Amino acid sequence: MPHTGPEETYCDRCGEPAAAGDHAACQAARRMEPPRYCARCRRRMVVQVTPTGWTARCSQHGELAST
Repeated sequence: MPHTGPEETYCDRCGEPAAAGDHAACQAARRMEPPRYCARCRRRMVVQVTPTGWTARCSQHGELAST
């Protein structure tokens, strides 16, 4: 039977559930650095930082890039 309820999301910096605790420090740090965890599945992402930006890739959910 497929899961149809709301999916839990995770902090893309520390990997903890987004609804648990205060993530103000994580949000502040994310202004300067790329995500480290997939917000959908909590997997550690492969991150590459270049002089012009960054990419972060989850093996299940694909790639994110800085804008």
